[in-house]
Amino acid sequence: MQDSKLWQLITKLDGIALREAERWVYSPFYNRKEQLRGLWDYLRKTMETSATPPTPEKAFRVAFPRQVFREQKLRIAMSELYQLLLQYLGQKEIVKEPEFGLLYQARALRRLGLDHQARFELQRARRANEHSPYRHAEHYLLAHEIEKEEYRFSARAEPTEDATLQSLSDTLDLAYMGAKLRQACLMIAHRSVYPSSSEVGFMEAAIRYIEQAGLKEEPSVALYYHCYLALKPGGGEPHFVSFKQLLIQQGGAFPPAEVRDLYLLAINYCIRKVNDGEESYFGEIMELYKEGLKASHLLDSGRLSRFTYHNIVATALRTRDYDWAERFIYDYRSALSREYRESSFSFCLARLEYTRKRFDEALPLLQKANYRDPLLNLAAKTLLMKIYYEMQELGLLDAHLEAMRNYIRRKRVIGYHRDNYLNITRYAKKLSTLNPYAQKEIALLIQAIQQEEVLTEKRWFEEQLALFQR
Repeated sequence: MQDSKLWQLITKLDGIALREAERWVYSPFYNRKEQLRGLWDYLRKTMETSATPPTPEKAFRVAFPRQVFREQKLRIAMSELYQLLLQYLGQKEIVKEPEFGLLYQARALRRLGLDHQARFELQRARRANEHSPYRHAEHYLLAHEIEKEEYRFSARAEPTEDATLQSLSDTLDLAYMGAKLRQACLMIAHRSVYPSSSEVGFMEAAIRYIEQAGLKEEPSVALYYHCYLALKPGGGEPHFVSFKQLLIQQGGAFPPAEVRDLYLLAINYCIRKVNDGEESYFGEIMELYKEGLKASHLLDSGRLSRFTYHNIVATALRTRDYDWAERFIYDYRSALSREYRESSFSFCLARLEYTRKRFDEALPLLQKANYRDPLLNLAAKTLLMKIYYEMQELGLLDAHLEAMRNYIRRKRVIGYHRDNYLNITRYAKKLSTLNPYAQKEIALLIQAIQQEEVLTEKRWFEEQLALFQR
């Protein structure tokens, strides 16, 4: 029963949501079936007070007292309760966007023939949408729906008037072009990581229309217009500059989740440039991170993804913003989810201290932290390997490399990551036993490392080997 969609949903509800959902389940307007209330009570009590998962037999006895257990009957009740909770979640989403509710109210009143009240609610919907801080595609789609509702009134009163029709067309253009460009940008970004044959239809015609119709003045179009032209193959640098400026200036015109996606699109463009050898783009990435943090665009309900936390620190170290990185590591520690807070904090602080060559400060952070995530654990072990080598603690390094290889095999790290970390241990072993006077051997090792396709620490190995050639 713990594998059911119903149980998985209930266990995701927090205290406030549980209380709201309970009122929904007990409301006679939404639910008149006593068995669903009983099933809800049992599942909630089990989740909050019992260490054991719910069982079908106990759930049936509570939902259908004094009846013989029938699995199919319980399944139907579970499905009905699940649908009831989905209705509650859907209603919560509607409440978050009250302007949509006003539109639906206006539509309901019009269908009842109460035109005066309907138009009053429609004007409220229009004002709410105009006062919204957002100017994304959905803003114009709602404006289009409001104009469509307005047209139903004006068509009856003045059938020859076309002002509303023009407004209907204009808002639909903005909604469609914004959504189309957004989809195109996401598809290009996805293809850069996962090769695909998917294509975005008639984009060249769309770009021409946007330019001819002067739609680039609206944030929902302008941002994605420049983003698309920067991301597409052969995209020009001026479009990235315009995209970044608009993102920093007008990011608040988009909902939090969408503006985070926009920042990721800008950062991914810079990463692609870095991978092409243009390392100056690390500075662009750093600027985007700083601006995104300042405006809280990179946070989700006050939380910062641990991956973003790590990436920001890594970028700051590449741009040598060491003092800023230290402040960031401490300032945003509490913004990490509790599960990964201390491990991410200790690892990032260790990376900083390693970069500053404060090995005595970095070592305890790496040795004592509990890195439950296997990939973070391997990253920490790699950093520890580099410290042992640079301190010339070759005995500790040898034992560490053997333990690292055993960990990789025991944890069954697969694919790219397994190959990468096994390569790191292999080349670290060769580096530690290298004869500093055997120039031919050194040259062969440099060549092997340079030709290695899967080796994230290639730059570090090259730096260490360069010391042998001085």
